[in-house]
Amino acid sequence: MTQQHVQGQKATTAKEQPVYTLENCVNEFNKAKAKETRSGYQYWFADKDLTHENTLKMSIVAPGRSTHPPHHHPEEELFYILEGNATFYLDGETVEVGPHTSLYCPPNAEHGISNAGSGDLKYLVIKKDLR
Repeated sequence: MTQQHVQGQKATTAKEQPVYTLENCVNEFNKAKAKETRSGYQYWFADKDLTHENTLKMSIVAPGRSTHPPHHHPEEELFYILEGNATFYLDGETVEVGPHTSLYCPPNAEHGISNAGSGDLKYLVIKKDLR
């Protein structure tokens, strides 16, 4: 009886893997599920609890604001500007860009993004999760 009980127990891991279904693999934007931030809001299309390595987030930033000061981290990161104008900072240099522009941040590079326009800045963030 003890052996059957031990074999029937579920092995616990540091993090359980999600069960993938059509419902959690398709994510249509819903502002009611967005997370408010001090500069606007963000919406996670795919977070580290769902994916194996990559995350996908949409950030909306109010005019004259930025999500946070320039920073760096070991993960590379990609931004894709959907709407508005952004000032992109990378290792001491800046450039202003508009919609349909991608911005790449190499690992450990100091980077930041802020709204350079008079309307909302909307962009996607793609980042590898180094678990």
